[in-house]
Amino acid sequence: MCLKKKTDNADIRLSHEQNARLTMDFIHRLMMHHAMWYSQVQQQLGPKSTREIMKAVYERSPEIQIKKLAKTLDFDIEQNIPEPLLSLSEKKLKKLKETIAANWLANDGIWFQAVEFSRDMDQAKKCNDACWSHFSPFEAWSIMHFLNLSENSGLEGLKKALQYRLYAAINKQSISDETDNSFVFKMNDCRVQSARKRKGLKDYPCKSAGIVEYTTFAETIDPRIKTRCVSCPPDPHPEEWYCAWHFFIEK
Repeated sequence: MCLKKKTDNADIRLSHEQNARLTMDFIHRLMMHHAMWYSQVQQQLGPKSTREIMKAVYERSPEIQIKKLAKTLDFDIEQNIPEPLLSLSEKKLKKLKETIAANWLANDGIWFQAVEFSRDMDQAKKCNDACWSHFSPFEAWSIMHFLNLSENSGLEGLKKALQYRLYAAINKQSISDETDNSFVFKMNDCRVQSARKRKGLKDYPCKSAGIVEYTTFAETIDPRIKTRCVSCPPDPHPEEWYCAWHFFIEK
């Protein structure tokens, strides 16, 4: 009788390159699993409970993961930050931050195009708007957590939070005070729209996504804040900016 040899992990023979690729795939799976947990908890328990649970996860998970990576890759940790990051020059660290933000935007565009090419532009825009309805409040919460920004911090809290968005690392933006209870935020240079302009293309019509994006971001910082679109493509706009948003609290 012929007995088949039992297969276990020791019998998997991968080249060094294959192991490296599999490691990258593991990282992607970790990211996706994290995102799916967030999505399902939000669906089951609602946004407010999800933020409370996310705070508990965020306080534990990175510390555990960084310690394991530090032990495996043999690097030191200072205040839960990998020492190799702290050893970077200010210029290099700033560049790394910008690169990560640029990669986020590139990934957003790749998702959009994948849906657009497999379906159509309308479906891609619907998916994009829906994505922003979840990501924008999450980014606002993440910034509040990073800055230890209290809830209901008003327009001053929103002004501060807008400076810490991923967009802020790669776009040029400005804030103009109007009254004690209002200000206007302008996107003076948009990486996406500027690239289209260089290629001789029309502005991407991002108004529907922008309304969702800025409204939910502001409401997460403080539910009292109202958002009004001043202008956003396909609306006409001056050369000095691509879109502008009016934030205010009603007296």
